[in-house]
Order: sequence, then structure tokens, then C-alpha cells
Amino acid sequence: MDAKPVLTVRGLHKTFTLHTVDGRTVVSLRGVDLDVSAGEHVAIAGPSGAGKSSLLRCTQRSYLPDSGSVVLHTDDGPVELTALPDRALARLRGRQLGYVSQFLATPPRTGPLEVVAAAARRRGLDRAEARDAAAESLRRLALDEVLWDVDCGVLSGGERQRVNLAAGTVRPPRLLLLDEPVSALDPANRERALELIASLTGQGVAVLAVFHDLDAIRRLATRVVEMADGRIVRSGTAEEVLAA
Repeated sequence: MDAKPVLTVRGLHKTFTLHTVDGRTVVSLRGVDLDVSAGEHVAIAGPSGAGKSSLLRCTQRSYLPDSGSVVLHTDDGPVELTALPDRALARLRGRQLGYVSQFLATPPRTGPLEVVAAAARRRGLDRAEARDAAAESLRRLALDEVLWDVDCGVLSGGERQRVNLAAGTVRPPRLLLLDEPVSALDPANRERALELIASLTGQGVAVLAVFHDLDAIRRLATRVVEMADGRIVRSGTAEEVLAA
């Protein structure tokens, strides 16, 4: 496996102020350090409130950390995501940094094929190549072709989740962040999705993922980091961490 670093996180801190309660401050991340290499699948485990999703969102920079660094190592050199201007960040997200959440957000009256093809175009494919790649991704996840031009807003939760995963993995980015990407899927479609995710490490994609499904972690993760109270408290193989 190529051990070249793709993601380097150092000293990450994040707090939230609860304005709707009494202004109290909640600490979500307390000095997190983490590396993810090319071809590595790192699963984040831990109870609700441990900081798992905050770590993903700070990495994707939908949250801006209070302090610390998040560096994406690109072919052009290291890029500090926390300091990147918004326009440059948008370009980087399009080509090299993917994020798949539990929920799909799309423009009105946009169908699955166009959503996935748009993701492929952002990753460097021309329009024809992007549509072909999008069709292949949707077929791999068994989304019925009659739904490809239907407004994503009318799809079921499981169908929307498959569209989201197809968009995240079409011509896979350098770093892919997954936040419970199969939570709404039935067993057959969950199996297809897990097979797709498992194939990414062989393509050299660095994956950082949150799953509450321990079976998925055991199946996919090359390394598991356990979080508690905003810190990484344990790191190792799935057998080492989940059996502890």
C-alpha cells in the first residue's frame, strides 16, 4: 500500500456556543491529531457526542475549527484547508475532496443523473464522459433507470442516499469523507454500497469514515480510531479497538 500521506490533522480544537439555551460553550474537539494515507480506510468509532462528525466537518471545512491545522497533500504540495479562501476551497472540494453525508442536498428539479454527472465534471471529465461515468455509478448502486431524471426531492431516503454515494465516488477524489453513508439502505443495497466503498482503497483513495454499524467497520476499515470527549483515545485494527 502507498503510505504517502493525504490528510494531516494537528491540534484540532472546536467549540460551539448554544445560543438557544443559555450561551454555554460545548467543547467538541480537544486537540485531535490524525493522519490518513493513500489507500487507507480510517473509521472513526465512539459514542454520540464524542466528536466524530465534528472532525469530519472540520476536515471538509463546513465547520471552521477554533485552532489547529487540516492539511490536504495534493500533487502541487500541501494545502492548509483552514486558511484557504472560499473560492479556492470550492475548487479543491470539486476535484480532490469528497464528502458523503446521510442526506442529499440538490438544486430544485434536478435528477440523479445530472447530480452525479455534475460531480464527475467537477473532477475533470468532459460532459459526455461525465454522463457515462454517472450512469455507471448509478447502475452499480442499482438505482432504477426510470428515476434518473426524476427530481431528487421526491426520491425515498434510501434512493437519495445512493445518489449521494454515487456522486461522492464517481471518479473518486483524493480524500473521501463518509458520514453514515449507508444508514437508510436495505440489506441488498447496503451490500452494493459497502462493496463500492471497499473498492476505493484499491484505487488509492484515502477514506475517513463514521459508521455506527460495527459490521461495516470490521469489513472496511484498515484502521480504527476511537474518540471520546473530543479526543482520540485509541487507534489500531478493528479487532484491537472494537474488542477493547
